[in-house]
Order: sequence, then structure tokens, then C-alpha cells
Amino acid sequence: MARVSPEHLEARRRQIRQGAARCFARNGFHGTSMQDVFKETGLSSGAVYRYFPSKEAIIADLAGGVLDTVRGAFDDALSSPRVPFPDEILADALERVESVLGFPPPLVVQVWAEAFRDEKLAEVLRDLLGSLIGAWSRVVVAYQEKGMMSRDVEPEAVGRVLAACAQGFILQRALLGHLDFDVVRAGLRGLMSISPSHPPPPSHP
Repeated sequence: MARVSPEHLEARRRQIRQGAARCFARNGFHGTSMQDVFKETGLSSGAVYRYFPSKEAIIADLAGGVLDTVRGAFDDALSSPRVPFPDEILADALERVESVLGFPPPLVVQVWAEAFRDEKLAEVLRDLLGSLIGAWSRVVVAYQEKGMMSRDVEPEAVGRVLAACAQGFILQRALLGHLDFDVVRAGLRGLMSISPSHPPPPSHP
């Protein structure tokens, strides 16, 4: 029997992930069956089950792909001589996820909604969110160590807010259509420009 290369195995996993992602985005997690995944990918049940025994396994793999991609963005940021500002890190991470994984934006919304009825799925997403908040918290600590941010700021609190910015932007893309990642950069940069030394102009009657 011919030996299958690691490249072929990864290509097949990617084919299944992307096909399932299209199904989940179109019909929701609950409304998608494994039969739908077989049909979408053009693969037999045996071929799909060889890699993924269930829909939950596919979602866990999708979440793992997101985490690995985002972790790479944060690792690069933390290893840089100049730790990038939040607007740079967030936009870079979102761009990497889109270019590497190519998930349709509605998929994320569908999966979040389904987590309220599926505890296994909720656990996967909680782990993913916890990892993202942890990554942001490490960035905040780096800012504090470099004197860029006050040390009395709670790193996890900042991490949760920045993670929420990413979630909100993804939701807007799903509902409103394409939004350029430069919107994230410009928006966060604008918020960071607020300074007590620049009071608002006096109002006119």
C-alpha cells in the first residue's frame, strides 16, 4: 500500500475543514449534519471520519487553527525589539486568520450562537477565548515593563477589552459585509490618542 505523505494528509484535513466551515456558516452548527459535510467536500464518510469523528471534532480543529495563527502573531509581537501597539497586533492577527484559514465571517457568529446549546462546543470556545485573553495579558505586561502603560492597570481587564474588540469587529464583518482591517487600526489608534493634555474645545451656545 502506497504511503500517504504528510502534505497530502494536511491537504485533506484542510479540505474537510473548509467544507465544514461553509456548511456551518450557511446552515448553522446545529443545522449541519455530517452527511452535509460529506456532500460539501465530495468525500466519502470513511474519508471524513478518518480525520474527524464528529462535528465537535471539526470545530475543535477549526478553533485550534485560529489559536495557532493568532498565537503566532502575538509571539512575533512579543519577540520584537519594539512591542507593537494594540492596533498593530490586533489588525495583524485578524489578517493572518483570514489569509491562512479563510473562514467565512458568518461562521464565527453561528458557532458562538450554538455554544449556548452545546456544552462541548462552549468548552472549546471558552478555552480559545481564555487563551486569547492570556495572550493579550502578556502583551500588557510587556507594555508595563517597558514603561508604556501604568503598572496599576490590571492586564486581564485590558486583555478582555481587546479580545472583545476582535469579537465585535468579526460580528460587524458578518452582518455588514466586508470591512477593511485598516478600520481596526484607525479606530484603536484614535482611542489611544486621547490625552488629558488635549481637552475638548469649548462648546458654543
